[in-house]
Amino acid sequence: MVKNRINKLFDNKSENVLTVYFTAGYPELEDTLDILVELEKSGADMVEIGIPYSDPVADGPTIQESNGVALNNGISMEKIFSQLKDMRQKVDIPVVLMGYFNPVLQYGLQDFCKKCKECGVDGVIIPDLPILEYVEQYKDLFDSYDLHNMYLITPQTSEERIRMIDENTSGFIYMVSNSSITGAKKEISEEQLEYFNRIKSMNLSNPRLIGFGISDNKTYRTASEYSSGAIIGSAFIKALKGSEKNSIADRVHSFINMVKGEEVNQ
Repeated sequence: MVKNRINKLFDNKSENVLTVYFTAGYPELEDTLDILVELEKSGADMVEIGIPYSDPVADGPTIQESNGVALNNGISMEKIFSQLKDMRQKVDIPVVLMGYFNPVLQYGLQDFCKKCKECGVDGVIIPDLPILEYVEQYKDLFDSYDLHNMYLITPQTSEERIRMIDENTSGFIYMVSNSSITGAKKEISEEQLEYFNRIKSMNLSNPRLIGFGISDNKTYRTASEYSSGAIIGSAFIKALKGSEKNSIADRVHSFINMVKGEEVNQ
């Protein structure tokens, strides 16, 4: 597969990679591209855009709520692609779409991959797409559109499965920090650190990013000590909800500065 923006990011930066997740169409329907642009301006290295779904079983209450708001706002797969169609005229950082398999399947796999390519999307994360099914039926299709498909691992994932994911992933491996649903937490436990060290010692060929429970400068720094960086979702969604007195740009800049431990100037 040809290297895309995700590979180039990790070729140039091996530590403290900050990836931010937000839900398309949230808090307002037309905010998607504005948030993406402000995230790049603020210093995010990569962005994951969530595809809202009515039954997001892996997500905690914050992201579930944002999914509901976005769907009520009128977001759809077609609307997301229309919002992102000109994004490469405004942003250069890697962009990943994250969502459940059902909406992707309903849209059509080939049409989905084609639209991703046309918009400049670099990769996808579809947690409930079984990896065996992906390898046997879809990998060639994704590869033909230079679209990386990243998989999640948890503390319970077997070494055999992790090796298989490493062999069939060409972007990064998403390390879920614990076995619970998404949601901001304040501390990383000793048990989690043992898990991070265990995966680090496997010397996988793909970079690793740690997500679920990363919410602030402390957890971001800790996660980055054991991987190439961290993924933040729920805490950013809460920041986006924020005060109506502050613009979207202010909310994004304040949050990224907080996570990176930089002084907030507004």
